[in-house]
Amino acid sequence: MCGRYLITSAPEAIRALFRYREEPDFPPRYNVAPTQPVPIVRIDRGVRSFALVRWGLIPSWVKDPRNFSLLINARGETVNEKPAFQNAMRRRRCLFPADGFYEWKTDGARKPYFIRPRGGGPIAFAGLWETWSGPNGEEVETACIVTTMANRALAPIHDRMPVVIAPDGFDLWLDTAHVDAVTAAALIVPAPDDFFEAHEISTAVNRTANDSAAVIKPVGSSEAAATAGSAAAPQPPAAKVKASPKAKPKKDDGQASLF
Repeated sequence: MCGRYLITSAPEAIRALFRYREEPDFPPRYNVAPTQPVPIVRIDRGVRSFALVRWGLIPSWVKDPRNFSLLINARGETVNEKPAFQNAMRRRRCLFPADGFYEWKTDGARKPYFIRPRGGGPIAFAGLWETWSGPNGEEVETACIVTTMANRALAPIHDRMPVVIAPDGFDLWLDTAHVDAVTAAALIVPAPDDFFEAHEISTAVNRTANDSAAVIKPVGSSEAAATAGSAAAPQPPAAKVKASPKAKPKKDDGQASLF
């Protein structure tokens, strides 16, 4: 499961990797959380396009999102079978720009780890997106990250990991007009064992208000300790996305629902 990640590369570096037409400017984000606006890359009128959507997929057939568990992840092994993901897998695949992610090891006390590519970012997580239309004409665009079994290097931390799409697989994943869902699913595999490196960090990452480079400092460092012990700082204004319907809390069902 991937419940937090970060996007810290310069906008120019991300645009150079994904080759979308827009020129967005956005600050580094060290603690991206579900329900927040997140950037994705998708095909729009035949070309790659940058878009902001809400992290947490709502299938188009949902009548009332308040009664539906927000899905931040889709299990790659069943993504072509589950009704919540089938249509998006066929027609609305996307990529999540990222520089790494966080995972919690459940060995006694839950310990957070920062996981990043050994060669540095940015990288691409496989994703799915949807548009939900409400009874009053409102529309909300949402997305989720596709996950798979962890590789041998990360399995001691957690049994799941995001699917990483290599640059030479971008077209295969994104081109839903010419690449069917079964063919695209061949990309749903763990990253090579030597692709990521990981280190334990402080529990400061548990608070979404902690959104700075201090979050990724190794546990025990003075900066990490100071961040973990400090009061939550005000969050910077989030990028604007389309208004979403009001939601009420719902019991966690194992999919990291924040609705």
